[in-house]
Amino acid sequence: MSSPSLATTATAPISQDDRATIDDESVAATFNPSDALPVEPDIDALLDSADELPVTWIKEQSQLTAVIAALESCGRVALDTEFIKRDTYYPRLALVQINVGDHIYLLDAPRLQLQELWQALIAVDVAIWHACGEDLGIFYLLSGCPPLTNIFDTQIALAYLTGQLQMGYQQALDDQLDMHIDKEHSQSDWLRRPLSEEQEQYAIDDVRFLPALYLSLEYELKKQGLYDYVWDDCQLYAYELYETQQVADEEMYLTMADYRYTSQQMAILQAVATWREQLARATNQPRTFIIKKQAVREIVTEKPNTMRELAHKTTMHRSMLRLYGEELLGVIKQAKDTHPAEQPPRLPAPYRSKNKILSKAVQQQIDLQAKKTAIPANVLMRKKWLSQLYEVIAYDKALNEMPEGLQGWRYKWVTQQLIPIIIEHKAELQQGMGVSV
Repeated sequence: MSSPSLATTATAPISQDDRATIDDESVAATFNPSDALPVEPDIDALLDSADELPVTWIKEQSQLTAVIAALESCGRVALDTEFIKRDTYYPRLALVQINVGDHIYLLDAPRLQLQELWQALIAVDVAIWHACGEDLGIFYLLSGCPPLTNIFDTQIALAYLTGQLQMGYQQALDDQLDMHIDKEHSQSDWLRRPLSEEQEQYAIDDVRFLPALYLSLEYELKKQGLYDYVWDDCQLYAYELYETQQVADEEMYLTMADYRYTSQQMAILQAVATWREQLARATNQPRTFIIKKQAVREIVTEKPNTMRELAHKTTMHRSMLRLYGEELLGVIKQAKDTHPAEQPPRLPAPYRSKNKILSKAVQQQIDLQAKKTAIPANVLMRKKWLSQLYEVIAYDKALNEMPEGLQGWRYKWVTQQLIPIIIEHKAELQQGMGVSV
């Protein structure tokens, strides 16, 4: 019996309605010989062709028309950006590199209005990036567009084939294409004009070989029946990056929260994190220029009342202390005085247990599924997802409160195979999380 297809098109992750049609055999992702494979790419020919691609700088608005036309007809595009955000809250986009297959364009971003470009990129069939996290963060910030549904991140794809979650672009080309490129200029000044020859070559190489890398990965993934899973995870990542951009100031504290904090400490953390976010944005400084995370944690635990305590009990930078110390003390005092009913709730404790019976049983099931699907265990189940799943079961929450990553193609396996194991050891789970029953 052949397994049903996970996705009929490469345009969106699996929907909620599709889950019921994905049976146990489909989760195994075994390749059906009747499915069409792409022709195995001739890597040497692709690399030779890439070396000959013409490169055009786009420095005038009128030149952008040719780029838009190329995007409308290319179907697949390789992308990268160069930006600077070392000393600002808002990243400064310096360069956009685009490879449409037969031409490379270097867009001088500070001189261009790029809204039409963002719209064109939404419409391409496949947008190829490597480690697109920061790039998409800038895309969402500048474009105001909804979550992209055409992303293929070669770093995510490589994780499926190697188990290495954060393989760099240089290593990816070395390992997959036997191609070496220089990455020494990643932290250079990309706003300088003209760019040095080395900078320009670096920028070109970032997209010159991406299509070849994509075709190599596409072939291997489809041969192993994994392409649809990778596609779904890429769209999930694009959605998560979009959601990160939408976090309200008053929710930023959750990225630094600790389950050991009391409700009052959570109130202080929320107040300080919100104040820091608003000040950083207003002054266009990185958050860490205002207060580093370590100093925020020290404020939460020490709860200083005076400038002397703020200076001696925290590592807040002295220049920031002079500028904003009194204002910050007011923020801290107001948070400490918050009525308990209005303080943020404490975070649930993570699962901790000495006997490890549950952990071993869960890991055994994950390893079994990893072997069955040929998907590395650390890709199949992230530690963060597992912690969130434990919380859902321990507190009897609805399954739709599981992390998004477990609500797609993993859903059938998680609900039918993994959750029953966790429920079998629910008493141990709740005890290990300190849940009162």
